[in-house]
Amino acid sequence: GLGDVYKRQEEYMVIGKRKLGENKWQILRSDYKGNCKDAHDIISIGVDGDGYLHVSFDQHAQELKYCVSVAPGSLQLSELKVMTDSLENSVTYPEFHRLKNGDMLFVYRDGGSGNGNMVINYYNLSTKKWNMVQSNLIDGEGDRNAYWQMCVDNNDVIHVSWTWRESSNVETNHDVCYAKSYDYGKTWYNSKGEQYSIPINLSNVEIICEVPQKSELINQTCMTVDSTGGIYIATYWREQNSDIPQYRLIWNNGSGWNNTQVGNRTHAFTLSGGGTKKIPISRPKIAVENNDGKTKIYYICRDEEYQNKVLLYLNEDFNNNFSSWGRNII
Repeated sequence: GLGDVYKRQEEYMVIGKRKLGENKWQILRSDYKGNCKDAHDIISIGVDGDGYLHVSFDQHAQELKYCVSVAPGSLQLSELKVMTDSLENSVTYPEFHRLKNGDMLFVYRDGGSGNGNMVINYYNLSTKKWNMVQSNLIDGEGDRNAYWQMCVDNNDVIHVSWTWRESSNVETNHDVCYAKSYDYGKTWYNSKGEQYSIPINLSNVEIICEVPQKSELINQTCMTVDSTGGIYIATYWREQNSDIPQYRLIWNNGSGWNNTQVGNRTHAFTLSGGGTKKIPISRPKIAVENNDGKTKIYYICRDEEYQNKVLLYLNEDFNNNFSSWGRNII
């Protein structure tokens, strides 16, 4: 593994690649370091239609750190670059998303916890330049910020869902909201097809699942869209009549928004305050496939109840029995 080659305490960013179907990895230690003690300071990567690797890293309300590979398929990275040279002084949660034509999207939070906005940049493959599509898609209005997850479906429709946080304290997270765009992020709609006025804020947003504050609702998690257009959001929160946060799935397969519990946890915990938390369960991941008229859902997480091992909750035929989940410990 990469940890066998490079010591973690050195905090250098390491890039690796392999061909699908092969086990051999090529790895290269970059010249860049990151803060391994802060879980916010993730590494985000994307590959454009020409095969160039785009990398953003070590971002927690800091100046943008962005570079590209020196050649298609190369692990060697360039010097740090600017993107649009606008709103790049306080960047957190960078994400790259590739479009069918090989162009790219880059999204991030501009600002801080409890007071930040969502920025979207667009990379044109032919000009090799970034342009800002939205400087403030989801507006915290100086009083809150959105923690979002985003995905792009097979038709290049952009889907975004998010929770609001009213301050830097995690216990002020509340509600789950939704928006989509058909034109690479310029125009946005709710799930009913009604166009949003931009920026989207607390007063005009579509709330797809009401969750009050102090419900242990976690920040951004994961979402996906299946081949039929069904939307699925993985997250967790605590019902008001219980002390135990449970994994949840929010979905809309054309008949409105629904949510269901995934698994049955038995250990209670609470979230409060700011900063990085050591939480006994992980933020879940989700994958969906449609075969022979059936929708199969893979819900992946980690839980102290199961010795912190990876858990796979599997529903083989979700549309016909949304509450039937098998559990596998990996």
